Amino acid sequence: MKDIYQVIRKVRLSEKASLLNELNNEVVFEVDPKANKIEIKRAVERLLGKKVDSVRTLNQSGKAKRRRRADEGRTAHWKKAIVRLKEGEALDLV
Repeated sequence: MKDIYQVIRKVRLSEKASLLNELNNEVVFEVDPKANKIEIKRAVERLLGKKVDSVRTLNQSGKAKRRRRADEGRTAHWKKAIVRLKEGEALDLV
């Protein structure tokens, strides 16, 4: 199993993530692209000390970027995990 600090890279804070946290008790993380749902669940439970109900994952593709010239580049691809905490568990990020 991977180190929990390698599985979870950072918490994604956005308007949508804040809304998910308030309405559905869900937290959004940026995770290692090779991590599966079981590893993500174990890492969140160990790192935050909260019980996890479910994990949903999706791969985000990088955006095409151009910097004042004709050559084009890309930002990195990354993986997002939406983790729903069990009833009674709460995580205050803000």
